[in-house]
Amino acid sequence: MILPDISQEWKTGLSLAWSGYIAVLSIWIVMQKRAPVSTLSWILSLALVPFAGFLVYYFLGPQRLKKQRLKRLRSRAIAQAPADLALLHEASEDAPPALRHLAALGTAACGIPVSSATRVELLSGGARTFDAIFEAVRSARHHVHLEYYIFEPDRIGTALRDLLIERAQQGVAVRLLLDALGSKRIGRKFMAPLHAAGIHVALFHDTRIGRRLRPVTNYRSHRKIVVVDGSIGFTGGVNITDEEDRRTRPDAYHDVHLRIEGSAVRWLQTTFLEDWSYATGESARRMVDQSLDDMLPRMQAGKIGAQIVTSGPDSPLEAIHRMHVEAIHSASERAWLTTPYFVPGEPALMALTSAALRGVDVRLLVPRRSDSAIVSAAARSYYDELITAGVKVWEYKARMLHSKTLVVDDHCAMIGTANFDNRSFRLNYEVMAVVYGPTLARPLAAQFETDLHSAAAVRLNRPQSFARRLGDALARLSSPLL
Repeated sequence: MILPDISQEWKTGLSLAWSGYIAVLSIWIVMQKRAPVSTLSWILSLALVPFAGFLVYYFLGPQRLKKQRLKRLRSRAIAQAPADLALLHEASEDAPPALRHLAALGTAACGIPVSSATRVELLSGGARTFDAIFEAVRSARHHVHLEYYIFEPDRIGTALRDLLIERAQQGVAVRLLLDALGSKRIGRKFMAPLHAAGIHVALFHDTRIGRRLRPVTNYRSHRKIVVVDGSIGFTGGVNITDEEDRRTRPDAYHDVHLRIEGSAVRWLQTTFLEDWSYATGESARRMVDQSLDDMLPRMQAGKIGAQIVTSGPDSPLEAIHRMHVEAIHSASERAWLTTPYFVPGEPALMALTSAALRGVDVRLLVPRRSDSAIVSAAARSYYDELITAGVKVWEYKARMLHSKTLVVDDHCAMIGTANFDNRSFRLNYEVMAVVYGPTLARPLAAQFETDLHSAAAVRLNRPQSFARRLGDALARLSSPLL
């Protein structure tokens, strides 16, 4: 009697099972209709993780998300815009056509029109930012709304928590929206005093299994928003953490933030309230019926053109990505970009190199070493291509650079929460303030030049070991997933 070759049968069975796994997984991923490079990257990566790839993709892969717009809230905000638009129409007569096209693109891509500001203030560093936020919160009379990716229970986080409690005890309504992953160190003990003071706290996309059929791990609220009484707003790169405050840590991140007053704040408010409604399930009717006049107060039109731009995985239009690319295309003299994570897609890379090739002064400032080794390696893989086209690249040496800004000529400045990478442009919920004209462009350009004193220029023929060059090239392969 001849016994069957069990090992050969197992090999055949495993081979068929693996082939079936790859086929089903590929169909699942392809049907998401994502960018081809991203789709292929997912398929190739998960092909190396037999069967467990289903779980990886289930929890980390793309999802279709819908986030309701509060139509009545937006209608109210738009109804207050005629004064802004009349004033801005006069100013736009002298504005370059490309600038008007940029504003129109922002409106079409995210549904937020150009508005105005009576005052904008560039805040350099966490210490200055925290002081300005604390001052605004102390002045609150009706409400304070805060949304953060990272809120740490450290010195600055505790100080802000205690100030919010103090204001709540004085009758100020406080809402605090925290990303569940970014603020994972916030525990019940830290939040108990907030709840006791009547402060409403909510988590954005709770990552715990059981909170929803398919927990959301990848799609984070990376936004940093503070709105005080509907008239003062803040946004930018600074999170609530001692890692951003040099008074506590000499090696704190170098970052910038924006304080803004005027009617543009109503769109920061609208963004926050829509995120709050989405995270809490609080009905739109209840949301907009609560003291709407206090949440969206009528304000005099300012002389500074400003636009709040939002993007997230609930929209395929990638508004912030498009605004960066279009702004760089519109540059005639300079385009100065600062970002902690530089992993550009083809459109963004082409915009930078094309601008440099046509004679625009294109500068890129990135950290020499970020808090992600693979992102730093991927960024380095683009340097030679950029420098060959004429882009000037600097690496910030002093500390971790966390600023996210773009200055185009003297007519456009952008400060926001989005890094210059696929994760920010496509996966995270982000927000950005675009200020038209020289009011912010000039001080932001001056800040850029100041930062260069702590940076080193990257040369085309710099010495690099083979291991470094290979590591950078391999890291670049993961760019679509970063």
